[in-house]
Amino acid sequence: MILGFGAGLLFQSGGAESTDSWLFSLIASLGTIFMRLLKMIIVPLILTSITTGVAGLGDSKSLGRLGSKTFGYYFLSSIIAILIGLTLTNLIRPGVGVQIPGQVEKFDSSQLQQPDSVTDIFIRMIPTNPIKAAAEGDVLALIFFSILFGFAITKLKGKPHKFLLDLFDYAFHAMMKLTHGIIQLAPIGVFGLITKAVATAGVALFKAVGLYMITIASGLTIHLLIVLPILFMIFTRMNPLHHFRAMASAMATAFSTSSSGATLPVTMDCMENNVGVSNRVTSFVLPLGATINMDGTALYECAGVIFIAQALGFDLSFAQQGTIVITAFLASVGAAAIPSAGLVMIFVVLNAVGLGDNAEAALIVGIMLAVDRPLDMFRTMINVASDSVGTVIVAKSEGETELYPEEN
Repeated sequence: MILGFGAGLLFQSGGAESTDSWLFSLIASLGTIFMRLLKMIIVPLILTSITTGVAGLGDSKSLGRLGSKTFGYYFLSSIIAILIGLTLTNLIRPGVGVQIPGQVEKFDSSQLQQPDSVTDIFIRMIPTNPIKAAAEGDVLALIFFSILFGFAITKLKGKPHKFLLDLFDYAFHAMMKLTHGIIQLAPIGVFGLITKAVATAGVALFKAVGLYMITIASGLTIHLLIVLPILFMIFTRMNPLHHFRAMASAMATAFSTSSSGATLPVTMDCMENNVGVSNRVTSFVLPLGATINMDGTALYECAGVIFIAQALGFDLSFAQQGTIVITAFLASVGAAAIPSAGLVMIFVVLNAVGLGDNAEAALIVGIMLAVDRPLDMFRTMINVASDSVGTVIVAKSEGETELYPEEN
């Protein structure tokens, strides 16, 4: 990552001629290849891991217990993140007096495929064709099918049950071997990704919305360094430093790829090999978390909409801010199931407080998206960190005690 930042600054100082060179193209392609390799294994990894995990639970009671703990943690951590964003944006008020640069293009939300309602987000979880969902990378629909399929396997008896359980278990272990091999390329891939991100980043717009970026970054930092460690200590009675050391490579990958889904193979590898959580818990909690537990995104949606309202001179009432909290939570849960999720969800929350059709709001969203790359990298790292903390909390509650073998 440090080498990537340095190389990116060198290419940026060389101007357009430098970023058009064959050397820059070669380095940038390293990151692209690494991302494609990670994305290649997401679908088979999710299908085999969740099916194995659910089928290995044995009964609906175990599934219900594990599911309730998982969703309970997701709800708690996401709501805390949203409230941090709400509080900081009201205290710092980054949108007051912001000057909109004239060169920014209006963001056209009409070109996006938006959900008709919150209910529509959850309806899309149910695939009409699981194979098509897998081919199109519709991860939430794939998870839904895998849970039901794994549960159906638990209802089989004798040889059919053993055959299917062994088949998916062996396939999962093969996928983890492949994952581990791809992870060996992570330093090269991260170097390419960071170099490209730094070399192509503009600086003019960053000054215009500097206070907004500081507000978001501050909220994310508080959630990472204060909230998540406190939740970890309360529910596990363990040192959170052990956990963050064990998850360092997953968090670095999340930061450089800006994708919880693409980081999932690395997260699962760290969780099983460095932390020592069982496949039973990891294969259920982590894929769900990578899809629906978006603490960083939830914080961003809430703070971003209030920032837009402040920039437009709107003073949102307590009830309207409450609506933002609820909608931001639902938007963060449903984001992964919708095309162009990061773009759509801002407008979903804006619509909830009546600003969705405002032309100037669309202009400000254009500014936010133009400077979003570093914030998106940070948000993704928070998302992955929260997923990993939740997995350990669930594992500890399920009686798993042989964790962090290297620390012990």
